[in-house]
Amino acid sequence: MPGLTLDELAALRTLLSVDRIGPQKARSIISRFQSFDFIHRVSHQELMQTEGVSDELAKRIIKASRQYDEFLESTKTLLASLEKSNAQVITLWDEKYPHRLKNIYDPPLILYYKGILTPEPENAIAIVGTREPTQYGRSAAERFAADLSKVGFTIVSGLARGIDSHAHRSVIKSGGRTIGVLGCGIDVVYPYENKPLYAEMEKQGAIITEYPPGTKPDAVNFPKRNRIISGLSLGTLIVETGVTGGALHTANFALDQGREVFAVPGNIGIRQSEGPNMLIQKGEAKLVRNADDIITEFSSVINSQSKPKTQAPPPDLTLFEAVILNNLSSEPVHVDKLSELTSLSVSDCLVNLLTLEFKGLVRQLPGKNFILS
Repeated sequence: MPGLTLDELAALRTLLSVDRIGPQKARSIISRFQSFDFIHRVSHQELMQTEGVSDELAKRIIKASRQYDEFLESTKTLLASLEKSNAQVITLWDEKYPHRLKNIYDPPLILYYKGILTPEPENAIAIVGTREPTQYGRSAAERFAADLSKVGFTIVSGLARGIDSHAHRSVIKSGGRTIGVLGCGIDVVYPYENKPLYAEMEKQGAIITEYPPGTKPDAVNFPKRNRIISGLSLGTLIVETGVTGGALHTANFALDQGREVFAVPGNIGIRQSEGPNMLIQKGEAKLVRNADDIITEFSSVINSQSKPKTQAPPPDLTLFEAVILNNLSSEPVHVDKLSELTSLSVSDCLVNLLTLEFKGLVRQLPGKNFILS
């Protein structure tokens, strides 16, 4: 069982089944109790002492905890089903979890995937756009995807009709690496005509989703999945979209995550060009004419992967010491930023950092900044 044990994964699924508990709230509760097995023994009073947990929410958690045995059995069934379909599951606490995605505000706690995921920082660019592109848009998506993949960028998109599919297919033809992020279960092919593309992408990248197997491609799922598309990437390229298109949601997520946004300019008076042109006009996206404009922007990243790879934490680390260690490098990180990255309170961070200092793994610098020893 990668990352979490079977019992821990079942406990996490139990907690996430509670209405109004999302990734951020779940991480806060887990950090409060410093383990996953709290689900077996937690009291209403203890839950009420947790920040952000109301009386009503505490009651719902207690009620869900009584169904743990059912979640344990369903988790066994889930894992068997995933193995049968050549799919896998990882959690935020897994070493295989993509590094860049881990550092967004609300990373998914559970990911289901087919293909190969890498935890190392990837030179990834998202290419997204309308489901109804013009010939100009299709050509631009294919050209940018091919040219960027040839110099080593992984291309991320949403496997939707239109721009997304054209970008993925162009990468496949170029022999590059591409990742598709779904708004449905890993076992659901949507749109169905992309079934051959799914098979190719498993060989040349990965297909991932935060939605459990069997989840239908409901419209409400897609805006949420867009944060994963941008979260995996250094930057996001917008190729044709209307002013209310889903691609603009991805651009907004990228901006919120501190990532770069690029846009291909289009003809005025064309609906599909309104989104990119608006982003450029507002100064929220950089106008790009070709792949070289993006390559130049990230030349320092391409030429020098300066951040050293973090070694796997020793087996005597606690879960939360490992989470903190995975968010440190040779560059100083302030304890407030570390608290934000790990969703642990500042006081919890300081306690665990002190323990890591005793173990010789972390060094404190002036101003409550920390680096790897």
